[in-house]
Amino acid sequence: MKTLLNLILIFSLTFSFAQKKEIKKATKLFDAGDVQEAVDPVDASSALFDEADDKVLDQKIYLEGRIAQSNKDFELAFEKYTAFKNAGGVNSNFDAQLKSLTTDIVNVAIEDNAEKRYSKAAKNLFLAYEIDNETNIDYLYYAASSAVNGLDYEGALKYYNELKKIRYEGITTQYFAKSVETGETVEFSKSEFDLYQKTKEYTDFKEEKSESKFPEIVKNIALIYSELGDNEKAMSAVKEARVEDPKDLNLILTEANLYIQLNENDRFEALMKEAIEQDPNNATLYFNLGVVNAQRGMKDNAKGYYEKAIELDPNYESGYLNLVSLILEGESVIVEEMNSLGNSRADNARYDVLKVERENLYRECVPILEQLVEINNNQEAIKTLMNIYGTLGDNEGFMKMKALVVE
Repeated sequence: MKTLLNLILIFSLTFSFAQKKEIKKATKLFDAGDVQEAVDPVDASSALFDEADDKVLDQKIYLEGRIAQSNKDFELAFEKYTAFKNAGGVNSNFDAQLKSLTTDIVNVAIEDNAEKRYSKAAKNLFLAYEIDNETNIDYLYYAASSAVNGLDYEGALKYYNELKKIRYEGITTQYFAKSVETGETVEFSKSEFDLYQKTKEYTDFKEEKSESKFPEIVKNIALIYSELGDNEKAMSAVKEARVEDPKDLNLILTEANLYIQLNENDRFEALMKEAIEQDPNNATLYFNLGVVNAQRGMKDNAKGYYEKAIELDPNYESGYLNLVSLILEGESVIVEEMNSLGNSRADNARYDVLKVERENLYRECVPILEQLVEINNNQEAIKTLMNIYGTLGDNEGFMKMKALVVE
């Protein structure tokens, strides 16, 4: 029995020694830069580790994490490092290894963003955040931005809601000084700022805190819900966002658009006027007010808004076309009455009056359409003008427009 026990002990020690030897061999190869060579002894000896003690398994898991990181399989690397940590693994380089993993992930994410692989960049930046959700919190914000750029609104919403939950502000200190040579204000890093204060090259050194990113985060949540068509959540988020930043033009317009979808035109118009107070030279705001007033039958108001849009932007094609369309709406009533008349002297006299009214509508549209044609040969304007000239008996104008029609 004693002999058997001795044999078991010898076998166990030999087996354990073989396991450690393979790990040591693989680690040495990896440290020498032979990544694939390091993988081979671990894979080839996988059965050897089935009965390994915890310490040897921890070393194996840690090495597998390093190999995965080297191969840019960052999720697997983090999974292995986490398993190593949860198992109570001890390694003096562990914290430094996690930091190097974060650096590798962020560098790849920067490359992905530069190559417009936004969704991949967002995924990696979120992983960097998960590695250390206190130190790496900025990467969650960058993950949300990358997701938006990649039109991954569901992903962006997940990241922004997490940022909102922890009330991320992202406030940083910015460092500025004025160049003695050029007089321009230059922004520096903290180390440069400290260094140049000891020279005479710059003056007027100052530190400024950046604005909080929290209002932007809440705003983007509202905009994303709106983009996804979830009007109820969008409206709730917009109202919350406007508490944070009541003057933000995008928020005002988002809320206005939500009200137009809910057919609450009064609220829409009130918000559009509020938006105009923020941006009085924005032709699109006046145009949108024109559209809503036209839909509500308030033609004089609509006409004024369209004319204001054109005044602010003389190349605003939709403004010209909608203005003409608004004017010509009066034609249908005139034509309907003309068609209802008989052949009496009174009816004939009334017909002549209506004919003049109809021609006056056309003549009102002519200079508007001519201006639009002059801008860029707008085909819709050309064809409308051709018909008007034909009706008015202006053969010269008709032929001129006909020559401009693109078949």
